[in-house]
Amino acid sequence: MKPAPPAPHAAGPDADGPSEALDQTFLLGLVGHSARLASSSIRPYFTERMEAYDLRQAEFAVLSLLDANPGISQKRLADAINVSPPNMATVLGRLLERGLIRRERHAADQRTQVLRLTAAGERLYRQAEITVTELEREATSMLTETERRELLRLLRKVSKR
Repeated sequence: MKPAPPAPHAAGPDADGPSEALDQTFLLGLVGHSARLASSSIRPYFTERMEAYDLRQAEFAVLSLLDANPGISQKRLADAINVSPPNMATVLGRLLERGLIRRERHAADQRTQVLRLTAAGERLYRQAEITVTELEREATSMLTETERRELLRLLRKVSKR
């Protein structure tokens, strides 16, 4: 015996598309929700523009941190961008494989390994940094410079960074 076809869904107000704006008052009053919306509106543009460099967000963050802090450990990198150690190992593996970073022994403690950009990593980072700076300028063009700085200050305060 053949199973009966599923019953059609009752047509509701959304059957033909939205007929009125959704009440999102509560959600839009949540910092986490609003931060996620802001991030998700920028992320596709970041991903698209970083395709030229074959970089993901975490990889760009690692290159940026190594540019500003050469010779730091994998743990400090993971802590700085809030990535789990296994995920950081994957990110670093990709950058190592591409020859963008290298591992070295710490000068004072030979048991510890540190990470540095290679010359190729520095060149790629410089190019990607220009692209990200342009993207940020476009993504925040509706803000004044004072508002942009205040937004960054408040986000750092919430994230305790």
